[in-house]
Amino acid sequence: MSIEIAIFLAIASGFAGFVDAMAGGGGLIQLPALLVGLPNKDLPLILGTNKVPSIFGTAAAARNYFKNIKPDIPLTLTMMVPAFAGSMAGAGLAATIPKEFFKPFIVFLLVGVAIYTWRKPDLGMNENLKYTNRKRLVIVAVIGLLIGFYDGIFGPGTGTFLVFFLVSAIGFAFLKASATAKLVNIATNAGAILSFQLTGHIWWQLGLLLAFANVTGAIIGSRLAIKGGSPLVRKVFLAVTFLLITRVAWDTFIS
Repeated sequence: MSIEIAIFLAIASGFAGFVDAMAGGGGLIQLPALLVGLPNKDLPLILGTNKVPSIFGTAAAARNYFKNIKPDIPLTLTMMVPAFAGSMAGAGLAATIPKEFFKPFIVFLLVGVAIYTWRKPDLGMNENLKYTNRKRLVIVAVIGLLIGFYDGIFGPGTGTFLVFFLVSAIGFAFLKASATAKLVNIATNAGAILSFQLTGHIWWQLGLLLAFANVTGAIIGSRLAIKGGSPLVRKVFLAVTFLLITRVAWDTFIS
């Protein structure tokens, strides 16, 4: 790999960490950059390597958030455990299921997310918890399992989906949802890394190089999100969702 490609991937990873720390969607930037920069590498190796900077950046963002925001520990752990299991299962199937299988469904789901969020300007501005505590735990466990599976097998938009469902289904404010999503995303990344490592599909030297850049971006992004609060996170969330729709729709229907 040339120096130029390494610099290109590091810059992309840093920007991915910045965006992901605020509203999710870092995979929109980092994964395509790896696909462009490493055209001769197998897809499972690229997917596995992509998880290394992601987990470091996500952990750095989570640490920043929870120095300022009190997490709901029982709810977060209830979501993390099935997310970890789902991600391992998804990563184990990543080489066998064509990504084209997911893309049309993801486009329509993202369009629904964008319209729903846009039409409800007060959504996620303040915490307004729904359901009983027991029912909330059941809901987040199911959401964690499904999104974890998606993250392991494909990935782009995982953080965005986590934030959306925590805001719309549970009633979190955008800022707390983004913070909680980071911890759940650590679990999904860890499950995927374990599964990809067992099959030898991680390029650790490159992954750790990109991790430094991703962490730097994540620290800056999480600090900005904390300063701007839920209104800023909502704006970034909508922007990232629109970009995700554009990217996946292009790959699915045009490219």
